[in-house]
Amino acid sequence: MMTRLLKPLWVLLALVFLVEAWLWDRLAPLVARLVALIPWLKIKAAVAARIEALPPTATLAVFLLPVAVLLPVKFLGLWLLARGAWLGAVALLVAAKVVGLGLTAFIFDVTRPKLLQLAWFRALYQRVLAWRDWAHAQVDPIVRALRQRLAGLVAPATRQVRRALQRLGWRPSGRGLKLARRIRRRIHARAA
Repeated sequence: MMTRLLKPLWVLLALVFLVEAWLWDRLAPLVARLVALIPWLKIKAAVAARIEALPPTATLAVFLLPVAVLLPVKFLGLWLLARGAWLGAVALLVAAKVVGLGLTAFIFDVTRPKLLQLAWFRALYQRVLAWRDWAHAQVDPIVRALRQRLAGLVAPATRQVRRALQRLGWRPSGRGLKLARRIRRRIHARAA
């Protein structure tokens, strides 16, 4: 009985964890590309060399640097919330989250080999990967079921819209038809 009551809470927790992981995965390459645009190749090389020269415990401090830098920004966002500036506060907090995740992902990519030399960090890293697998096991069946249901709803709705447009005399052009087919294929591929 209690397990059934807690299932939605576990799924919500897994979903939040997966959103964080998804943001991490998506922002790491973006930040890497943005950093690649910085014309200071010598500075980037020097930073990478300094990180290489650091012991693992000092590398941990470098890894935690984005948290320390962005903490005052998050407090500013909370202060804005308290003052009633909702739009500015939400924009600031979202920007801090995105920048923080992006920078942390980039720095983690650079510092990972050194950090994994620490036994406790390696154990924590393996544990986080296990949590991620658990979160996927909780959420993926629900996502698959929703996609199948959505595909089942989209196909009949698409036919009805197409029939209605044909009754009105609309004939799809080549580009519009190709786009519609491509969208339809994507929806069916995700449902499968």
